[in-house]
Amino acid sequence: MEKLDRRTTLKLMGMGAALLAAGSRAFAQQTPTADQLVKGKNPKLLVLSQRPVVLETPYDLLVSQPERTPKEILYIRNNVDLPGYNTVEGASLDGWKVEVTGLVDKPFTFEAKELLALPQSEVTMVLQCSGNGRTLYNPRPSGNPWKRGGMGNVTFRGVRLKTLLESKGVKLSEKALYITAHASRQGGAAEFVRSVPIHALENALLALSMNGEPLPAVHGGPVRLVFPGYFGVNNVKWVEKIEFTEAENATAEQMPRYRVPVIPNTHLPFLPQEPGSRYPYSFTNSRPNWLVNVNSFIFAPLEGQTVEGPYVRVEGVAFNDGMVPIVSVEVSTNGGRTWQKAELATQGKTFSWVRWRATLYLRPGSHEVMARAWDAAGRSQPLDGNLAWNERGYEWNGVMRVKFTVA
Repeated sequence: MEKLDRRTTLKLMGMGAALLAAGSRAFAQQTPTADQLVKGKNPKLLVLSQRPVVLETPYDLLVSQPERTPKEILYIRNNVDLPGYNTVEGASLDGWKVEVTGLVDKPFTFEAKELLALPQSEVTMVLQCSGNGRTLYNPRPSGNPWKRGGMGNVTFRGVRLKTLLESKGVKLSEKALYITAHASRQGGAAEFVRSVPIHALENALLALSMNGEPLPAVHGGPVRLVFPGYFGVNNVKWVEKIEFTEAENATAEQMPRYRVPVIPNTHLPFLPQEPGSRYPYSFTNSRPNWLVNVNSFIFAPLEGQTVEGPYVRVEGVAFNDGMVPIVSVEVSTNGGRTWQKAELATQGKTFSWVRWRATLYLRPGSHEVMARAWDAAGRSQPLDGNLAWNERGYEWNGVMRVKFTVA
């Protein structure tokens, strides 16, 4: 009887393992890849969310295109999904209308096709999710588990919003302090509204193309309102209404989401939040994720890589909000005790990322390199990015560290 029980037990265990394996295979088959979710995307992109679509670019794939990020590998952070727009192909301008209203002397509605007849402008800029780097905070905040691939460097082309207003002879009221953009709700899409300060009008662009091709539908085509120097969430996709308002909008994407703590009644220094704690967000004790903070990334060597020595090239990119130039990038191999300046590929103000490189003399063995950027406003990156911990994990810009081996 004892032997029979053992055999039966082993048989049942084997059946259970087989069922578990079959279930795992079925689940894997049901989990779509990036190219199945969005037509034309590289299947290697990491699926962080299926609905709304959120895709992260694997870091090794991102660094393989250091000049400009192609549409096939550019990350996606949708807060809403517009039915039928999950493709990298361009969306048709036919029939697309945008309303301009609010604190203007002559509200109007225009056909997107009208933009083709106006002077075109172009900007290369860093497009970055404000949650990029979220998993580097400790403890890990809530939200999509972004590593470092929620960014890219892209070129948008279209018509400046100022140019459009001038072509219509429209003037703004002195009370217009914010630009509030609304995404299309066609097909029953959820509401998505964002407000940015009126001074963003200086560079605001109604983008019709990206990287020299029609603006991909999944990235906001046919028309996206782009604000260079601002985090991605502010660059409203599928824009259908632009309001000039006296106050920030009060929808969920403006309050309480996409905000970080500040000293009450100011937009001044970041108010540290105890890691793991909650925060009572309000318009007076927090600020939105607007301008991109200064940051740098190491593109080579990669984590865990073995490279030839003793002369090792370290390279990467740095960027900020474009208001002032990046003036230096420093690297350290001794935990930040001493720093060596890297060479910058370009000088001057830019919304694009700036490439940098340094050559280090390193003996064989294990090493860790750190990189930090400085801009002309004296802004840099903290050695401990966790100082800016916030419960939603926004705006990580701690010094990047990479461990590698010199052969």
